[in-house]
Amino acid sequence: MDRRKFCAALPVSGTAFLAYAKAKGIIHEEAVESVEHILVEEMEQAAAQRRESQEQEEELPRLPVAPGLVDILEKRMRPGIRNHLLQSANNALERDLPEEIVLACLLHDFGMAIHAPDHGYWGAQLIRPYVSEKVHWAVKYHQALRFFPDPSVGYEYPELYIRLFGEDFKPEPYIQEAYKIARKHKWYMNSRLVTMMDEYSFDRDAEVSIEPFVDIIGRHFKNPKEGLGKDNSPVFHMWHTLTDPRRPL
Repeated sequence: MDRRKFCAALPVSGTAFLAYAKAKGIIHEEAVESVEHILVEEMEQAAAQRRESQEQEEELPRLPVAPGLVDILEKRMRPGIRNHLLQSANNALERDLPEEIVLACLLHDFGMAIHAPDHGYWGAQLIRPYVSEKVHWAVKYHQALRFFPDPSVGYEYPELYIRLFGEDFKPEPYIQEAYKIARKHKWYMNSRLVTMMDEYSFDRDAEVSIEPFVDIIGRHFKNPKEGLGKDNSPVFHMWHTLTDPRRPL
């Protein structure tokens, strides 16, 4: 592929990413092709989705009057993220981890639906009014802990990060500081368990049902009676964006 043509065709976010990575020296030459492959795949998927939408003029699946977490997960979360979240939660369930950890695994990448960079922080803010402080904390700090191995529990630094960022890559100072805070905290292991279940949950062919988690959600997620995005909580606007993402303004 002609990289000049490739970069010219990239959306602004993709172009900015490559420019930032090149400037920072975090993407080595041998990793460029991997990055290009990922971005090309995403561009092709987005183009296919636009064509399908234009041809069929399909509407998003209808939500109930008072949508809850299960409704958002099933009808608004992108399939790839939904599959990953269900796999993560299922891994936690199979290992007989506490229900709050299972829920944190189910929610840990919800921030991706709003913004990929700093998704741990976005996700933690998104769920804060509806979950326990332990679940909120686990989701918030899983983003930083991913970059730091813990041999005592068998968590190694992901090889994917070495391929993408290089062997000498160090996360930004705020991530390093967050790790130091988390490592000393009494709930450190809650977030560490999320990173472990996260790392083992990228089988695109896996099919996991939401059913095993419905009761756990009922016990540990406070669905507002008005519905998510309708309860005037401090984060209602974020949920409303998820429920109706095609609004022009």
